[in-house]
Amino acid sequence: MDNDFQYKFVEPEKSIADFVENIGTFRNLSDEAKEVVIIPDGRVDLFFMYSHSEPFQSTLLGLETYPEQRQILPHTTAFVVSFKPLAVEYILKTSIADLLNKGKELPPDFWNFKADDLKSFELCCEKATQKIKELLPTETDERKRKLFELIYSSKGEMSVKELSESIGWSSRQINRYFTRQLGLSLKAYSTILRFRASLEHIAQGKLFPELNYTDQNHFIKEVKKFSGVAPKELSKNKNDRFVLLSVLKGQ
Repeated sequence: MDNDFQYKFVEPEKSIADFVENIGTFRNLSDEAKEVVIIPDGRVDLFFMYSHSEPFQSTLLGLETYPEQRQILPHTTAFVVSFKPLAVEYILKTSIADLLNKGKELPPDFWNFKADDLKSFELCCEKATQKIKELLPTETDERKRKLFELIYSSKGEMSVKELSESIGWSSRQINRYFTRQLGLSLKAYSTILRFRASLEHIAQGKLFPELNYTDQNHFIKEVKKFSGVAPKELSKNKNDRFVLLSVLKGQ
């Protein structure tokens, strides 16, 4: 375990759970940059962060479809809200189709957060939760809510056809919605969720497919595609490079 790199993630209040998967913080206390690998996880992240060398900033990150190495600067403190895709339309009120595998800076006073707020994780959680409650829609399209509920509960294993029939919304319309709002197809998104579900097994040392993969080779190929390494190396998670895996192992 890297003692200079600290993190904590908590589940959101039930009132915002349709839109938020978790809320977290991480800090690099070291004098050196922390090398991490960002891997696709199906979430949309809103970051508030600062470091000794960089001013306070707010950033919205779109969905990832491949692994990417990044550096967390020395003495960085960050607070992050990880949204479910339904929040893109109803909470963020935007499209992130143009943010696939990248992010954009938001106004520094976004949601009225300040650098000093990041000194208290509890304060940040309260502030973000209150803001999201204020933004909650009076109603949501029940087909969309049900769609994401099924995608999550099935861990991405329901086919587009099965999902379409379950919610009474055509495959063509669903894919148009996904492409317009998120920048990728429903099938591509479901594949990412299936990979993320397999991470929970890898975190437990289970290096064989537990989900609906064709065979072991298919499983290894997909893990390599989304993490850059084979399941065995991913499981070792040298230097806590794969933060998401570290979090799962700690649960």
